[in-house]
Amino acid sequence: MRKLRILLLSEGFGAGHTQAAYALSSSLRQLSPNIQTRVLEPGNFLNPRIGPLILSAYRKTVLTRPKLMGYVYKHQKSFNRLTTLALHRLFYTHMKNIVQQLRPDVIVCTHFIPSAVISRLKRLDPSFKTPLCTVITDYDAHATWISREVDRYLVSTQEVRTKLLLKGVSPGKIRVTGIPVHPSFWEHPSREDILQRFGLKDMPTVLVMGGGWGIMNDQVVNHFIAGWRDRVQLVFCTGRNEELLEEMRNDSHFDHPNISLIGFTKEVDKLMEVSDLLVTKPGGMTCSEGLAKGIPMLFYHPLPGQEEENSRYFTSLGLGEPILSLEVVAKWMDRLLSDRPGFQTKRKAHLASIAKYNPQQSAQSILEMLK
Repeated sequence: MRKLRILLLSEGFGAGHTQAAYALSSSLRQLSPNIQTRVLEPGNFLNPRIGPLILSAYRKTVLTRPKLMGYVYKHQKSFNRLTTLALHRLFYTHMKNIVQQLRPDVIVCTHFIPSAVISRLKRLDPSFKTPLCTVITDYDAHATWISREVDRYLVSTQEVRTKLLLKGVSPGKIRVTGIPVHPSFWEHPSREDILQRFGLKDMPTVLVMGGGWGIMNDQVVNHFIAGWRDRVQLVFCTGRNEELLEEMRNDSHFDHPNISLIGFTKEVDKLMEVSDLLVTKPGGMTCSEGLAKGIPMLFYHPLPGQEEENSRYFTSLGLGEPILSLEVVAKWMDRLLSDRPGFQTKRKAHLASIAKYNPQQSAQSILEMLK
C-alpha cells in the first residue's frame, strides 16, 4: 500500500516558518507509520541562484529598515497581490510540475507566500484538487495569509481565529491548535546531562537569542546583560550570524568563565531547559518554544507587525515583557538573583497548566484531512 504523502512548503524569510514545517513533519511521522513527508523551500529549490539573493536582501531590510517592514505589514493586500504574482514568475513557474511529480495527498504551507501561490494554482486550474492547509506561525493574522482556496487554517489562539472570522474566513475552515513546535520542546531531559553537555554550571542562567538569523544587533543591551556575568551564567546564541559570533568572541565584555557564546545549534530545547530566563526577539516560533518550556521571556526590538503582536500577546498573559528600557533587564536580573526558587516554582506551575495541551494537535488536524 502506498504511503500517504504530505508536502510541507515554507520559505526562509526568518527561520521560524521552516522550523514549524519540520516540527510538523516530525509529529506526523510519530503519529502514523503510513505517512511520508517532504519539506521544501520552493524559492531556493526552484531558483537556487536568485533565491538566496532575495533572502539576503530581505534580511538586510529587516536589519536596517524595520519601519519599511511595518509599512508593508499595514498595506498587506497590495503586498499580497504583488508578491504572489512576482514570486510566481520568479520561483513558482514549475511548482505545478513539482506537485504533479510528488503527488501529495495534502499540501501544508507554513509561510504565506507558498500558500498564496498554491492557492493561485488551484484558482487557475480547476483540476488541481489537492487539499491545502495553511499554518499561521504568529499570534496575529494578517491579510497575506488568507486565500479562499485554503481548505483549512491552523492557528495559535482563539484571538487569531476571531481575526480570521472578521476577515471573512468560514468558521469550518479554522482549527485552534497552537503553533507546532518540535516534540523535543515538550520533553524534559536530565538537567545534569545538559549542563555537562554544554560545559555549564548549576547557577542562575539567562539565555540570550536572536533567532535563526542571529538578529542581536543591540550591543547596548548585550553589554548591559554581560554586566551580571559574575553572578549570573549567560548563554548567547547567535544563530547563523557568524560575523556577530566572531565579534562577540573578540569583545572583552564577553570574555568570562560564566559566559558561553554559541553559534547555530539544533539543541535550543536543551538550552531553554536549563535556563531561568530567555531574552529574545519575539518571533512566533521562539515564543511558542518558550511557552512549551515554561520559561519567562524578555523581548527586545520587536519588528513592526507580527513581532509586535507576538510581544503584546505574551505580555498580556504575564509570560513576557518588552525591554522598553535597561531598567526592565535590571529588574528581572535582580529578581532572579533574589528569588530563583520563586522562578522555578512559577515555571512548574505553568508547565502543570499546559499539561492538558496536546502538542500534536496540528499534526492530528492534518491527518484528519487525509480521511
